[in-house]
Amino acid sequence: MMRYLVYTLVLVFALNFSSCARRVVVKQPASVTVVKKLPRQYKVVRVKGKRYYFFNGKHYQKTRGGYVVVRV
Repeated sequence: MMRYLVYTLVLVFALNFSSCARRVVVKQPASVTVVKKLPRQYKVVRVKGKRYYFFNGKHYQKTRGGYVVVRV
């Protein structure tokens, strides 16, 4: 019985140390431009199945707070 407990603990520790991810780096954007309302002349475009709004050479994505300028 004690042997199974030791084997289980060794297995759990071995699985924890064999993770592929060593370090995760999250880079925050330099600045975010949020527009509350798009002008009437915007166009709806789809890029790789995602919906974007295009106006004046920029792509916008809809969020809760408005529309965010994104790079496509």
